[in-house]
Amino acid sequence: MPAAAADSPSPPRLPPRLARAGPLGPAGPVSLDGIEVSGADVSEQRAAGLSFDAVRLARVDASGSRLDELRLIDVELTDCNLANLQGRGVSASRVAIDRSRLTGISVPGATLRDLAIRGCRIDLAAFGAGRLTRVTFEDCVLGETSFLEAELDSVRFHRCDLTRADFRGARLHRCEFRGSDLTGLEGIRQLSGAAIDWPTVVELAGVWAAALGIDVLDTD
Repeated sequence: MPAAAADSPSPPRLPPRLARAGPLGPAGPVSLDGIEVSGADVSEQRAAGLSFDAVRLARVDASGSRLDELRLIDVELTDCNLANLQGRGVSASRVAIDRSRLTGISVPGATLRDLAIRGCRIDLAAFGAGRLTRVTFEDCVLGETSFLEAELDSVRFHRCDLTRADFRGARLHRCEFRGSDLTGLEGIRQLSGAAIDWPTVVELAGVWAAALGIDVLDTD
């Protein structure tokens, strides 16, 4: 019986026209609504309770920031730098992230729904104990990224590098792995709730055997 297909994420709901935002900085607003931000540098900032609703961000550098309780609804990010961003209690709904850098991002316990991430570096990231629902990673680098103890429902990994990613203790429901590199993946048994394309299954035959305690015989 074929596995149930994962649900696709819903896209951001943005109005046809957005207002241009003024300069952003440490004293900027804690809530952004219905605006477009381009080329801003807000790196190394600390804030709590920031809210973005119907916002488009392009070439925004928020690297190294600590943003606890960050809330994103109907947001598009393109060519942004979120490397080493940290935040507890982050929530996101109907968010699209394209061609951006998320290396080392850490959002433990995040609630992420209807999230599409395409062509991004998300290596060495941490989504531990988070809840990911209808999330798609497409053409992304996720090497050594942690999903430790996370709950994944309808999460899709399409053509992603998941080398040495960590799924120990994760719970997967209706998840997909297509054309992805799972070399050295930790917690291989946790993928029992996932659907994996046949070429990847064949490539990982030795890994599956080791996980099940099966000895592989040499060919006579």
